[in-house]
Amino acid sequence: MQNEFEMSMMGELNLFLGLQIKRTKNEIFISQSKYCKEIINRYGMENAKYMATPMSTVCYLDKDETGQSIDIKKYRGMIGSLLYLSASRPDIMFSVCMCTRFKQIPKNLTLVPLKE
Repeated sequence: MQNEFEMSMMGELNLFLGLQIKRTKNEIFISQSKYCKEIINRYGMENAKYMATPMSTVCYLDKDETGQSIDIKKYRGMIGSLLYLSASRPDIMFSVCMCTRFKQIPKNLTLVPLKE
């Protein structure tokens, strides 16, 4: 009997739609680390600073009405890539959804400190 994770001609499934799949005897691991690295390279973020949280906890995003316009196609591509990545990274969902608010006419976004 054929295993449900194997295809007769192609062997065991290891990569599917950007999802890396690793199977052990008792467990299945799914990750998107390869896809994440591709996104980082595609948008030139190799030297970006690492953060403990996806978004500052003391600021919020606000429209920058007078700001410089950015490439709308690139911005929407970034948002789409991050939305797909959030399938395995629910911790980034809030931050990504905040950024989607500005996809109609994206400008340089400004982080505005929260008023106490």
